[in-house]
Amino acid sequence: MPVDPENPVTVQGVALGRRLFYDKRLSADGDLACASCHRQAQAFSDGTNAFSKGRSGEATRRNAPPLFNLAWYPRLFLDGRAGSLEELVSIPLLDRHEMAMDWPELCARIAADEDYPADYTAAFGDGRVDSARTVQAIAQFLRTLLSYRSKYDRAIAGKVRFTPQEAMGYELVNDQTKGDCLHCHTTDANALGTTLGFSNNGLPGGLESRSVDPGRAGVTGRASDVGKFKIPSLRNLAFTAPYMHDGRFANLQEVLDFYSTGVRAGPAVDARMEFAHQGGVQLSQDEKASILAFLLTLSDTAFIHDPAFSNPDTTGEGQ
Repeated sequence: MPVDPENPVTVQGVALGRRLFYDKRLSADGDLACASCHRQAQAFSDGTNAFSKGRSGEATRRNAPPLFNLAWYPRLFLDGRAGSLEELVSIPLLDRHEMAMDWPELCARIAADEDYPADYTAAFGDGRVDSARTVQAIAQFLRTLLSYRSKYDRAIAGKVRFTPQEAMGYELVNDQTKGDCLHCHTTDANALGTTLGFSNNGLPGGLESRSVDPGRAGVTGRASDVGKFKIPSLRNLAFTAPYMHDGRFANLQEVLDFYSTGVRAGPAVDARMEFAHQGGVQLSQDEKASILAFLLTLSDTAFIHDPAFSNPDTTGEGQ
């Protein structure tokens, strides 16, 4: 796993970061933790919510992505505006629409806790609470959120076999004349389920109630990046509905229907969408069923139930 040499993962740092991840005192009103919008049972996405609720119940701009295998991502957030996990942690803490905190207040709250100074000492050598250490600890915890124990992983390792339908779905996903998913969602030698890049996948315009989202172009300023978003992993899709940056698809059947017949062609659409000119890859119902069966093999139930990732506050007060 790639690790930042300036913030090596330690047992003590991860334990501190895990506690901070679940602590609502990190938000201005004391009612939101990182875990409020990134829940373990939903692979650390926000479950059925298309948009999460930030400070005062205000909806966020985009669907909250899941958190796993993040150490491999060169850019983070759906528009890639963060270049490190440490930056990923800082942005929502300070964003006035999300946790709306400021560092002096956050550090004062943490330092006033009777247990945290000892935790900071264990992780960093002394009890000083500051922004850099707080961010580093949470980032260390996020680096440990590794998903690798699905049926897909066992099948690739030769420990179990796909069913005939799952095997057919695997073939369709990787067939450039059928599912044609492999250009963006790798499922062979690269088990991450994504190329880690950005793509405009031919979605029709944004939700009618919201302005059209520029995506990656909002960060880079390049016209060629309009409508591009980070390519998500195929892992744990069973737990992370709804789908797309705006949560427009409620289930995987809707996603497959879109890629089959709902793609909108245009000059900004990813050139790898080879069948955009005909609205999509034109899958039969049996082919969709097989692809869905395969996608479900990427569900890592061990990950969503792993006690190492759960709230360390057994009273539940931290969530």
